[in-house]
Amino acid sequence: MFEAIKSGRASIVTDQIETFTETGIRLKSGRELEADIIVTATGLVMQAFGGIHLEVDGKKIDLSQTLSYKGVMVSGVPNLASVFGYINASWTLKADLICAWMCRLLNAMDHKGVRQVTPQKGDESAVAPFVQNFNSGCMERALGSWPKQGATAPWRVNQNYFQDTLSLKWSSLDDGALKFSNPPRHPPG
Repeated sequence: MFEAIKSGRASIVTDQIETFTETGIRLKSGRELEADIIVTATGLVMQAFGGIHLEVDGKKIDLSQTLSYKGVMVSGVPNLASVFGYINASWTLKADLICAWMCRLLNAMDHKGVRQVTPQKGDESAVAPFVQNFNSGCMERALGSWPKQGATAPWRVNQNYFQDTLSLKWSSLDDGALKFSNPPRHPPG
């Protein structure tokens, strides 16, 4: 492919398709491209948590009605954490911070003698999508079904390493938003 582009036998065009024609496609810019084969690459919709269906105590969780806690956990859902790295820097920078934070959280749970931790949103309400200022079509199509952000910490999803270092590495785990508990064990089956 790169050799064909370099030699001028092929090119890449970014535009929107207005319509298919007898010999190819007409773009919204008015340009017509002849084509023997058309492969569309649109329509991808990203799914939070890979599209799994979440339930807590038999109640289905609608992620679009939840808030993201530090970009790691979800309000009202116990013991669920995920890694979503930076979209404006190295993905692993945030992944490392999240993993270290999770180790701190698990150690704190062990120290407290609890089995469960659940972010509780209180009076905080949603004010922004999970990811802001990123105009990827696949992301924009997905964000309506994802957890939201609140107005203040710890309900913000930062795309800033320095803010996340303060939030995930140095801030207290006892911030009033995490509920540590030992719910009754349910018998198997």
